[in-house]
Amino acid sequence: MLTLLVLVIVFALIFDYINGFHDAANAIATVVSTGVLPVRTAVLLAAVLDFTGALTGTAVAKTIAAGFTDPKMVSQVVVLAALCGACFWNLFTWWFGIPSSSSHALIGSLAGAVVAKGGFSAFNWAALQRKVLVPLVSSPAAGFFIALSLMIALTWMLRRSRAATVNRLARRAQLVSSSLMAFAHGSNDAQKSMGIITLALLSFVASGGDGHVLPAWMLPKQAAGQWSVPMWVIIACASAIAMGTAAGGQRIIKTMGTKIIRISPIQGCVAETSGGLTILFASWLGIPVSTTHCISASIMGVGAAKRLSAVRWGVAGNIVTAWVLTVPISGAVSFGMYRLLAYLFASS
Repeated sequence: MLTLLVLVIVFALIFDYINGFHDAANAIATVVSTGVLPVRTAVLLAAVLDFTGALTGTAVAKTIAAGFTDPKMVSQVVVLAALCGACFWNLFTWWFGIPSSSSHALIGSLAGAVVAKGGFSAFNWAALQRKVLVPLVSSPAAGFFIALSLMIALTWMLRRSRAATVNRLARRAQLVSSSLMAFAHGSNDAQKSMGIITLALLSFVASGGDGHVLPAWMLPKQAAGQWSVPMWVIIACASAIAMGTAAGGQRIIKTMGTKIIRISPIQGCVAETSGGLTILFASWLGIPVSTTHCISASIMGVGAAKRLSAVRWGVAGNIVTAWVLTVPISGAVSFGMYRLLAYLFASS
């Protein structure tokens, strides 16, 4: 049990690291593409703010840990299979430069692994609908329309201003907006790994693990009917996602920053602000949304504010297709991984 738990924690931190470099583009694609910051400076800034954002709360982590299934129904093999499925999908989409959701990959993988062990009734499908499928549509829609409205308003307000002045001010403002986006990314995405490690720890306790095996400070504590996320988990996950962000994500930066629209500094500023505010609101509500979906939709929104033809809808369509396929494919992979891992560990 302890060996499996350690393996799960290692894989969760690997997933967190992959999440960092896979989704680094969310925070820095526009600020790099507009030439406001070089890639190295942008990723280091994003890494620091990712770490800071990850320390701001645990509402999303608690949703992941106990919102989708009863921890008593989960084994370490289930969590390990879920992490394998999520890591596979993240690496697959990163390799092809496709912005996809690490959040939905993790939740889809968790669903597949839980079903493989306990059947369809073991997973909370109502929570999946409420916490994943509804935000799958509503959060990108919010980012799109906030960005569209804000871009139209700014265009009207600045219509008599000199283009050079607007461009100079927007480049400065992008430093703030990209920082907001990086902070928001950390506040939501790092908590998903916190939640999956907490779920593994809860499973460990439910299976008979206690303070005689692990010190009490390493285990979740219960208060008012809810489990808390241990501080060491928060620090470890914040560090892992920050290091992953520092590694960058050049392939997806190119897709996000140049292939959807040819972005200007003011468009980048509006897109980052709209996406960041949408994500922070979701983090406050404890909803694990996709930072990729929010910023991609916000970029489409600022492009559509200029004219609909400014958005390369073919590229946007490929991105949306990846969004739709994320949950079922990652779930199928983790379903197979659970069967394989259960056989291997049973054989050993």
